Amino acid sequence: MWKFLHLHLLLILTGFSFFLYPCYGLDFFFNSFNVTNPGVDLINDARIDSSVIRLTNDSNQFSFGRAFYPTRINMKQTSNSSTISSFSTSFVFSVLPEISSSPGFGLAFVLSNTTSPPGAIASQYFGLFTNVPTVYPLLAVEFDTGQNMEFNDPDDNHIGIDLNNIVSADTQTAGYYNSNGSFVPVDMRTGQNVHAWIEFDGDNFQINVTVAPIGVSRPSRPTLSFTDPEIANYVSTEMYVGFSASKTNWVEAQRVLAWSFNDTGVARDIITTNLPVFRLESSSSLSAGAIAGITIGCVVFVIICASGAYLFWRSTQMVEEDEDVEDWELEYWPHRFSYEELSQATDGFSNVQLLGSGGFGRVFKGILPNETEIAVKCVSHGSKQGLREFMAEISSMGRLQHKNLVQMRGWCRKGNELMLVYDYMPNGSLNRWIFDKQEKLLSWQQRRQVLTDVAEGLSYLHHGWDQVVIHRDVKASNVLLDNEMRGRLGDFGLAKLYQHGETPNTTRVVGTLGYLAPELATVAVPNSASDVYSFGVVVLEVVCGRRPIDVTIEDDEIAVLIDWVRGLYAKERLVEAADDRLEGGNRGEVVEMLKLGLACCHPDPQRRPSMKEVVAVLVGEEVAAAPADLLSELTRSGSDRGCGGGDGVAAPFQDELPV
Repeated sequence: MWKFLHLHLLLILTGFSFFLYPCYGLDFFFNSFNVTNPGVDLINDARIDSSVIRLTNDSNQFSFGRAFYPTRINMKQTSNSSTISSFSTSFVFSVLPEISSSPGFGLAFVLSNTTSPPGAIASQYFGLFTNVPTVYPLLAVEFDTGQNMEFNDPDDNHIGIDLNNIVSADTQTAGYYNSNGSFVPVDMRTGQNVHAWIEFDGDNFQINVTVAPIGVSRPSRPTLSFTDPEIANYVSTEMYVGFSASKTNWVEAQRVLAWSFNDTGVARDIITTNLPVFRLESSSSLSAGAIAGITIGCVVFVIICASGAYLFWRSTQMVEEDEDVEDWELEYWPHRFSYEELSQATDGFSNVQLLGSGGFGRVFKGILPNETEIAVKCVSHGSKQGLREFMAEISSMGRLQHKNLVQMRGWCRKGNELMLVYDYMPNGSLNRWIFDKQEKLLSWQQRRQVLTDVAEGLSYLHHGWDQVVIHRDVKASNVLLDNEMRGRLGDFGLAKLYQHGETPNTTRVVGTLGYLAPELATVAVPNSASDVYSFGVVVLEVVCGRRPIDVTIEDDEIAVLIDWVRGLYAKERLVEAADDRLEGGNRGEVVEMLKLGLACCHPDPQRRPSMKEVVAVLVGEEVAAAPADLLSELTRSGSDRGCGGGDGVAAPFQDELPV
């Protein structure tokens, strides 16, 4: 019965609420756009061109186009309310002129109560405004690539906040603040892909806008921060969100390549590594072209001579470090780093940059030329066939898109060594914050949040993709923490993929002792239930502050964490398993989390909850209901394992745990 109850809870939390209560959250994600099913309403000249949105038409002298998400978002409870909602959005755009010296136009992100603002001039003002202040609710963030002195534009490459008016309420030159606090300009009119983040904070009447070239991690300081209670006057109860652009005689391609939006939390991360790239073509005259041709010819000749000398020297100094790209490599992950790039980023893979090592390779920290921090994992294989099979798995992993998974950026091959490039997680692995002697351990709230993050990531692997992904090595050291201390599941070196409804074709037992499900000892076929078991172990060690197998335990104590917790449960003393260093949280909540961990570690894989059900429990209001039934089954089926007895908790304890 509890399964049906929590399935119902899950449906309410994850989407059906949209149909029952349309005013609840809106969360969508486009990493590309499909011609037959674009997912957005395209107005006038806007269209899908390959996998991106083109907002204007090159062949028209005057052109404008808009693209809006078809469902409106709720911004106010009533039209007279001064309280407004919040949202978060992220998108990638490209602005590419046909002639670099032509006037620029740019594009705008729009919040409007209509998809066709009345009186808008089609060929100017982003296709949104007239040349006088308007009277309908409309708010826009402009990414302007032209300068109009009459509108007080600071330059021809700026961001502006527009409140029912083409004259911006505030502007800032396009760019970002790096980790040193220095401002780095971003030219938005070269065709380069620009990543934009907009945080609309309704509680504080604030709009934060950040831009950076793709490949640069999101800067911590916004490019433009605008605060004004008057914002409430420029939104209505329900508003459309989307993009708009216009142009006159000159061709300027304004493209939107990807878009993420969430009005109940932070917008999901966009995968930027596979997006198309657009380049500015030369518009030189014939005579200039001849001059350029002669110059280029000379440069090419010098480069050929220098390259020949370099290659000759290199062949005498070292064995060829990287074979030619073989045909089968072209099937896989399209973004290949050069060995020189990664070597330079990691200071020659120096020990100073070494983050860790294990049975499957070493991991180095690196910094790319654009200041993006990366982690490079070096994996060796004994044969090209084994490497090919491994790359087939890894290439699929690289296409996984979820905020709670460590994102892969690309790869590099040198001989039979594969280098996998991931986003760098500045706060390291979860086990550091549980077991190592940190100045401050994770609080209960942080621990629970990390467990929820990992559960959501693992649920995506099992249920949320077109293939089932079995991680096979879920453990605390493979849970990494980003700069906001949110959990991300990483290290897919052992993962296996198979179609939904099929059985994995591997029988090799891999993983880490202490996290392996007991059935793998007799039937060495991993499945989602074996991942659930490993997750249960992680839950127990995070709540207990104790490793899965503690070799420092005295002879008269139980060294295996699961057996120890089960024993306390059987004696109705489950609360004693909690880490006595925990800060915050009440005993009832902690006990129920322990019960959830035991339920995931049920000896019978058929009786373990799915990760969907685990997520439903973790994000629900009542934590105890789902695992309680499973634990009663566990006590009946596992009494020979020391699992008998009750939990000893009739109702949650409201007093705090010891600090």
